[in-house]
Amino acid sequence: MDLSIPRLIEGSTLRLPAFTTAHSHVFQRAMRGLAQRPGPAHADDFWTWRTAMYDLASAITPERLHQVARLAYRELRLAGVRTVGEFHYLHHQPDGSPYEQRTLLAELLIDAARAEGLRIALLRAVYHRAGPGRPPEGAQRRFSDPSLDLALRDIEDLHTRYRGAADVRVGIAPHSVRAVPPAWLGPLAAQADRWGMPLHAHVAEQPGEVETCLGETGLRPVELLEREGALGPRFVAVHGTHLLPREAEKLGRNGCYVCINGTTERDLGDGHPDLASLRGAGVRFCTGIDSYVMTDPFEEMRGIELGERLRTLRRVTERERAETPAERLWAAASIEGARSLGFEDAGGTVRLDLEHPTFALVEPAYFLDAAVFSAGPSVIQGVDAA
Repeated sequence: MDLSIPRLIEGSTLRLPAFTTAHSHVFQRAMRGLAQRPGPAHADDFWTWRTAMYDLASAITPERLHQVARLAYRELRLAGVRTVGEFHYLHHQPDGSPYEQRTLLAELLIDAARAEGLRIALLRAVYHRAGPGRPPEGAQRRFSDPSLDLALRDIEDLHTRYRGAADVRVGIAPHSVRAVPPAWLGPLAAQADRWGMPLHAHVAEQPGEVETCLGETGLRPVELLEREGALGPRFVAVHGTHLLPREAEKLGRNGCYVCINGTTERDLGDGHPDLASLRGAGVRFCTGIDSYVMTDPFEEMRGIELGERLRTLRRVTERERAETPAERLWAAASIEGARSLGFEDAGGTVRLDLEHPTFALVEPAYFLDAAVFSAGPSVIQGVDAA
């Protein structure tokens, strides 16, 4: 696949395809700064962070969610983002009962994205349990669907409401193999195929998730997803941090994506995926802001390569490709991300200020390399829709 990046220099401006963030949990923008001090546990990890996140999820109101989403999406646009994939799992009232308008919170997020000039793929998450044999607990009641039929009904309602909208896509997002029973995965994947929707899921983010899946099914997450017919060109494995090479091969063979969310993964101490295996298998990549610990698509983009350098103790790990590493990374953070959400292209261009100090002394042939590995949102002049 040709991932060369079109670029245009107009005076002191460099135009490139606009960024996409393919994985967003927008309500978590309200958490910024709240989970950065030592907790009461002996060691802080993903699970202690999740407790703080659940506290926020329990308390947020529709009005507050819309306010936070407007702020977060405005920050994305200012940072050069044109398209957001919202992995939306905050569906119901705090006690788990639906709002009178069942898809109220999803529609508020779509409204917020549009108001801030973004295209949005509303990836409606499906969530049913705390784990095998365990009903939803605490804040999870806001996330959970009591039945597969009700979840599909809500997805169909969103699909019908926004069908034909140029700036909205609706997708299906089985939250994880922990939160979704194995028997639901096949029907969800089949429905995504019938409607031509993207299909996203958290995959192997934590070793505990893998161990739970093995205990319940005897299979690792990607093996289970393959058995249930979920893998294919529309499937995006979010995180993919703790995959084995044989799972990478399955993802590559089926034309899947892996969405890497570097700032969140390092903030939570999740680790970095084995990119060598994923690249070797032909897996496609996209990037996501995820938890909004920071809003910097440049950092997400270069984090793919820089994380692999830390993991392997090598430099320039992206080799033997027709495109430069910078081209492939920009593609992952823009065009490929948009495709993973069901859009055909990046939806517009981002304008970079070549008079910014970042580009001082840089030769024109290396502007893209400097942008990928050295720039930040301060170089952005604006985003123009196609």
